[in-house]
Amino acid sequence: MYAIVRCGGRQEKASVDDVLTIDKLAGEVGQSITLPALLVVDDGKVISSPAELGGYQVTAEIVGAAAGPKINMIHYKNKTGYRRRLGHRQKYTQVRVTGIGAAKAGAGSGKKG
Repeated sequence: MYAIVRCGGRQEKASVDDVLTIDKLAGEVGQSITLPALLVVDDGKVISSPAELGGYQVTAEIVGAAAGPKINMIHYKNKTGYRRRLGHRQKYTQVRVTGIGAAKAGAGSGKKG
């Protein structure tokens, strides 16, 4: 069983016990979070309708922080002596998927029909 989840403006394929690297989240190590599911595949059965996905929940636990590769930028203007060297390193959060399954009874999707 796996699910396609939305996290940090991107979509990730998540299975139980997978460690995903997503954009930085506010939270501490060991804290549990819920990721919105966009698609769930269970034994070949694909579930993609929003009405059915309201009953599914993808839970994950924050494992730690990570940083992406260093990106170097150089600004240069000819004949003026202008040179600037800049660097950037994107911050990420690593999460471990702990469960994909039906949401608890009574949670619902929050929509009234």
